[in-house]
Amino acid sequence: MDTTSRVGAQMPAAEGAQQLASAWRTADGYLRAPFPWYGLDDAFTGPRWLMQVGMAADGAVEHGSIGHGDEPTVRGEAGSAGEPREKFAVVVTVAAHPSRRSADGTGLLEATSVSSAAWLAGVGLLSFTWPGQMDHTLRDDWLDQQTETAWALADDLEGPEWSKLSLPVDGAAASFYYRESQFGWVLAGTTEAGVHLGAYGRGMSAYGLGFSVIKDVAAYA
Repeated sequence: MDTTSRVGAQMPAAEGAQQLASAWRTADGYLRAPFPWYGLDDAFTGPRWLMQVGMAADGAVEHGSIGHGDEPTVRGEAGSAGEPREKFAVVVTVAAHPSRRSADGTGLLEATSVSSAAWLAGVGLLSFTWPGQMDHTLRDDWLDQQTETAWALADDLEGPEWSKLSLPVDGAAASFYYRESQFGWVLAGTTEAGVHLGAYGRGMSAYGLGFSVIKDVAAYA
């Protein structure tokens, strides 16, 4: 599919889960982006927090994530016995662009698409989940398998695993691809503002969400 390289698009989920704590709260990368960032609209009144940005090989900001609700921790899909699952939604903004030369002229950057947002959202959800019955030593193999599955699903948005969902973006109805799993939900769509949107979460219903441009991303730091 036309998307950013999986090597550079996002760190492996297991590694990312360990490093996110130090990456969160930093607004520098977000402020360098030449495109608008999206989050949940004003109907959501809970906590909001920065996560991390992804960059191309030439250092250009390509995508990033904004969290809403409870800050997730890596845990089994059912959580600990008697412990409620966290409620969160993460919005992924991906710069929409065609295939193009890198800024230094040394390579070709692949095009991004709605599938790019769908894959990043799918892998993002995996970053905070693993089957509760699985030994930690087997988690890397499980993540590799599930990441490939997320890639295949993102490459087939018209397939049976996806349904259509209409949600507001900047106050106007927009169409999204949507799927659920035992780990949570994932959706992806596009905007008229030059970006694609992905989102993932659990414990919060996707059906009541809306998205809008973030006016001051630095305020989330």
